[in-house]
Amino acid sequence: MALISTDTELAVKLLNDGEVIGIPTETVYGLAGNALNTDAVASIFEVKNRPTFDPLIIHTHSIEQFENYVEITDDRVYTLAEKFMPGPLTLLLPRKTIIPDLVTSGLDTVAIRIPQHPLTLKLLRQLDFPLAAPSANPFGYISPTSAQHVNHQLGEQINLILDGGECQVGIESTIVGFDGSETIVYRKGGLSIEDIESAVGKVKVIEHSSSNPLAPGMLKSHYAPRKTLILIDIGSEIAQDANRIGYIGDANRIGYIGDANRIGYIGFQNYIPNIPKENQLLLSPTGDFKEAAKNLFAYMRQLDNTDVDIIYTTLLPEKDLGRAINDRIRRATVKA
Repeated sequence: MALISTDTELAVKLLNDGEVIGIPTETVYGLAGNALNTDAVASIFEVKNRPTFDPLIIHTHSIEQFENYVEITDDRVYTLAEKFMPGPLTLLLPRKTIIPDLVTSGLDTVAIRIPQHPLTLKLLRQLDFPLAAPSANPFGYISPTSAQHVNHQLGEQINLILDGGECQVGIESTIVGFDGSETIVYRKGGLSIEDIESAVGKVKVIEHSSSNPLAPGMLKSHYAPRKTLILIDIGSEIAQDANRIGYIGDANRIGYIGDANRIGYIGFQNYIPNIPKENQLLLSPTGDFKEAAKNLFAYMRQLDNTDVDIIYTTLLPEKDLGRAINDRIRRATVKA
């Protein structure tokens, strides 16, 4: 298994040698390598088993560093950066030729951000290159929010995971780009639509794509546990008889008739009847969207590692970070 440590000097050595390592951010843990080294970038794709048509995000420590890697021709970049960076915001901008095609999946744009985590910012300041760093999990599986999550799923393939504790945001960054006068959200994430609109006005939201995504994290099926996750209508009764389940989605995927003790549930604020309470996890009993986002992936993983046969979940109110949480839930219920 990988060494879990806070030793940034060791991390610098491994990254300079072209290795990939696990790093903490405020959103989720990343699998990081030298973004300017195509061999290191290829290793990221290989370790994650990630398709090369799905582009990566690059990370650096300051807006001044952006100018080494991207073209900045829009004042909205500085407006958003000044207000929300470091933080759970990624900007999709025209790339400079120094960024390899493999990072961007051949696109003319690259996603770039400044993570809000002291340990990773310290690391980035010790490097003379940006880090390409998608989430540190096998492709399509639940994103990791602790060093232990990374070690459990990728520890046999990497040598080091920097331990920054539990992620404080818990879902990936919001990705924003520009097309003429339009501000476009390509991926809903840890910065709310409302916050972005408070800075730059009305935005256009692009939903996920099934292939050839324009930005990282846009694939339709993603973030899924191994157990079947089913989205239900909490207004209907849950029962052992699958015909009585209020289900949102493809009816052909309902096939469970069994012991209610083998059903798990992830809800927002309230428990539901007919499932043992010990099998139910509430994202935020007080209705706090930030707390819900922080808990989402950890709770998916927790139930995925129990002996339940199936996991039910439900949507949150479609506002604030509820939009991004719902996006992750919907994609986790889609089988690739």
